Amino acid sequence: MYRLWSPLLVLLLYCCLSGSQANRVYVHPFSLFAVENVSCETLQVPSIRPLETLPVAPLDNEVLTPDHRDPSNVDVRRQNITERTMVLAGLLNGLGLRMYEAMSRNQHSTNILLSPVNTFGSLTILHRGASKKTARSFQDLLGLSRGTDGKDCVSLIDGRKVLKTLQGINSLVDDGPKDKITTQVWAFTRQDAQLSEDFIQGTQDFSDKSFIRGVDFSKPQAAEQLVNSFVEKTSDGKVKNIFKDLNATSDLLLITSFSFQGNWKKAFQPEKTSLQEFHVNETTTVMTPLMTHTGQYHYFNDEGCNIVKLPLSKQLYMLLVLPHKDVNLSDVESKLRTDVIFDWHQNLQEGLLELSLPKFSMSSATDWRDMLTTLYPTAEADLLSSQAEFTQVSNTKPFTINKAIDNVLFEMSEEGAETQDKTQEEGIPLKWSMNRPFFFSVIEGNSNAILVLGKIINPTL
Repeated sequence: MYRLWSPLLVLLLYCCLSGSQANRVYVHPFSLFAVENVSCETLQVPSIRPLETLPVAPLDNEVLTPDHRDPSNVDVRRQNITERTMVLAGLLNGLGLRMYEAMSRNQHSTNILLSPVNTFGSLTILHRGASKKTARSFQDLLGLSRGTDGKDCVSLIDGRKVLKTLQGINSLVDDGPKDKITTQVWAFTRQDAQLSEDFIQGTQDFSDKSFIRGVDFSKPQAAEQLVNSFVEKTSDGKVKNIFKDLNATSDLLLITSFSFQGNWKKAFQPEKTSLQEFHVNETTTVMTPLMTHTGQYHYFNDEGCNIVKLPLSKQLYMLLVLPHKDVNLSDVESKLRTDVIFDWHQNLQEGLLELSLPKFSMSSATDWRDMLTTLYPTAEADLLSSQAEFTQVSNTKPFTINKAIDNVLFEMSEEGAETQDKTQEEGIPLKWSMNRPFFFSVIEGNSNAILVLGKIINPTL
C-alpha cells in the first residue's frame, strides 16, 4: 500500500501550522471530503447511478475558446481559511515532498520543478473518472481513504470538494502587480466518445480554463501535430510539443498545467545584476546573471545548510535552501519533510544580508506513468496501466487514460511590488551567494500550502 500520511500525522501537522492545539477536535481527513450519506460500496458491484454524458466538440485549431462554464458553478471569490483547507494543505505538502524526493533520486544532475497543488488536482481529476476499485487506489495515494474499509469495499470521497478546495488555496495568493497563478486543463478524447458530466465538471472545478475536444487518432502523427499545436496556441505559446508517440487506439489524453508568474515584494536593483560563476559541480562552472540585493532578510543557518525567506507578497513567500560548501544537496534533500521546512521557517531571524540569486525561469512536463513508477512501483499498475478502470469517464467500454501529463511553469523577474530603497543599510552585511545547486519552495502563508517545489542544478538550462 502507498499511503503517504496517516490521519494522525495530518492532524498533528494541522495543529502545528494553525498555531493552536488547544480545544482542537480531531476530524478524520476522509470525513471532510466524503460524499454525502457515505457507505462502504462493494467493489465488484457496478455503480447503479447511470452515467450522464455529453458530446465533445471536435478539435479545430481555429476555435480556441475555452469550454463554456455554468456561472452558478463558478466561485471567483477569495476563499476563507477552513479546516478543510488546512488539512488538504498538509496532505498535498506531504505528497509533493515525497514525489520531489523520488524525482531527485533519479535526476541527480538536472533541475526539478513540480507543484504539489497541481499534483493533487491531477490525481483527483483522474479519481473522478475511475471505477470504485481504481478510485480506492487513488484515495490511498492521496491520503484520503477512510481507514476502516474492508478489502472488498470502498467509501468514496467527493472529488469536487477536493478540487474546489485546491482552487480556494490558489485564490488565497495576495496578488501583487504581477503575481499570478493560472491553472488550465486539456482533455482530448477519441472523436466517437462522449464524456461524463461529472468528469467534465471536475476539469472545470480545478482550472481557470479547460479545453475538452474530440480527436481522430486513426492517423497518430497528424493527431499529434494537431493536438500539440492546439495546446501551444491556447497556452499562449508556453506549453509546446507536450505529446509524443500517440497511438491510433487512444481513448483520452489529459494535461493539467500550473503556471506561476511572480515578482518579489522588494525589487532587485538591475544595476547590480552581473554575470558570475555558478558551480554546477566540482568540475563544471557556468556563467549566469546573478541578481544582488542588500537588505533586511529573515534567514537561518542550520546544520548543513543556509535558509533565507524572500517575501513575494503579503502572505506568499519563497524559501531558498543552500547547502554549505562541503555538503551535497542530496544530503539536505534526504531530510526534507513538511515539519522540517516549517521548523526552518519558525527559526528564521532577521538581519542584514547581501543576497545574490540567479535569474531563472523553469518549466517541466512530467508523465504520470513515469512519476508513479518512480514513486511506488505498484502504484502505476493500479492507477494508470491497462488494469486501471475508468468507467466513470465515458460509456464507451473499455476506456483508457492513455497519457496524463503534469505541466508546471515558473517565472520570476527582478521587479518587485515595492520600489527598492537605495539608501545604504547600516552595518556590515552577511554575504550569501546562491552560486551552487540549491532547493526552493513557494509557500502560501495563510494555509501553509506549498505551491511550488524545485531545485536548481544549472540555471542556464
